[in-house]
Amino acid sequence: MRIFLDTANLDEIREGARWGVLSGVTTNPSLIGKEEQGFLPLAKEICSLVDGDVSIETSGNDTESLVRQGHDIMQIADNAVVKIALTPNGLAATRRLADEGIKVNVTLCFSPTQAILAAETGAYIISPFVGRLDDVATDGLRLLSDICEIYAAQGYATQVLAASLRHPIHVAEAARMGADIATMPFKVFEALVKHPLTDAGFKKFSDDWEKAKPHLGELPPSMQEA
Repeated sequence: MRIFLDTANLDEIREGARWGVLSGVTTNPSLIGKEEQGFLPLAKEICSLVDGDVSIETSGNDTESLVRQGHDIMQIADNAVVKIALTPNGLAATRRLADEGIKVNVTLCFSPTQAILAAETGAYIISPFVGRLDDVATDGLRLLSDICEIYAAQGYATQVLAASLRHPIHVAEAARMGADIATMPFKVFEALVKHPLTDAGFKKFSDDWEKAKPHLGELPPSMQEA
């Protein structure tokens, strides 16, 4: 399962890329608007920071406009992916773009039937929103499991991107269910690596190393600095 960040913040993306585990980025108008930067320069910079897919969302709900926006987004960078909301007009635009070989991430998916329709249009990615369903007392992980099962049974090539992930359990369960991609805010990304036993063990080893160093004789220069 590939790990994406759901952000438009360049510092967060740079840090995620530095870890060596970041495969892509998802954005939306809300995230782009928070950064208060020019849209095109920001989108181009994000695409330059990761090698994998960067989903850039369209606006409005007119099929012709969505198709035109899709063409424009594809000019931003080779790894740009067009992101379109799951509406009837959005599905129509997805079909037209997919027929041209343009990659489309169909977003705001909340039911298995919506996911089936997206796959039938030739969508590159489907984005079920796990956490937003949990917010309204519905099992978001059950939706994700159903979509993964249906796609496997039908042989759909559309990739399943688990979105709206709120905590590490969501991420682990998405991997267990077979999601192709998990996208998350930076705070959830940071939480994936944290464990109190790791922190305690690292502190003990570091303290013991400092005590032992005077008695270990000559050390490689890099270990003397540690």
